[in-house]
Amino acid sequence: MIEPLQIWKGFHWSFFINIQGLIICLRRFEIHIALDNITQAQIELKTATEMMLASSAAMELAGSFTKQDYNYVRQTMTPPYVQSTNFSGLMCWEHASLIQLWKRLRPVFASLPIEIQPQHHQFIAAYFDLMNAHRSVCEKFGGDDEGSLRFEKNKAIDTLDKFANSRLQLIEPNHQKLKSCPFSRHE
Repeated sequence: MIEPLQIWKGFHWSFFINIQGLIICLRRFEIHIALDNITQAQIELKTATEMMLASSAAMELAGSFTKQDYNYVRQTMTPPYVQSTNFSGLMCWEHASLIQLWKRLRPVFASLPIEIQPQHHQFIAAYFDLMNAHRSVCEKFGGDDEGSLRFEKNKAIDTLDKFANSRLQLIEPNHQKLKSCPFSRHE
């Protein structure tokens, strides 16, 4: 039987590898858009979408054990196991690189050629899948009642929803695909 900590770490490693692939695809997408190579840009955005969906699956699998087992896993993300008292995935370079890239791509996403808009719609749908997978794992382990390691005073679910909405503004600046917030049950 595989230990919960091995599941958690292994699928988080997989998650980050997929995010690295996502970054590569989006950088290539950016280059092809700048060169007006629409066909290649479509391929890169489609592949980025697949990387995001793979990340979503890895996130779901990372939480494939009981809430009771998570109590031990959570302890390993606090001192003395880690140096930081507010450990978070926000600390990884992949997260910082992806958000920086999305900020740079925001004007590109706001003015996509019509031929790429179907791929962009699929990309946004994959983002919803990823955010909902993250939210589901968080909720499963008590994030709807308590805070995260980094933001202890707020419910972890509320913090995730806030981050999800702010990141959505970067990749869907025109809000064309949104009628209401897909991350929050309060709207």
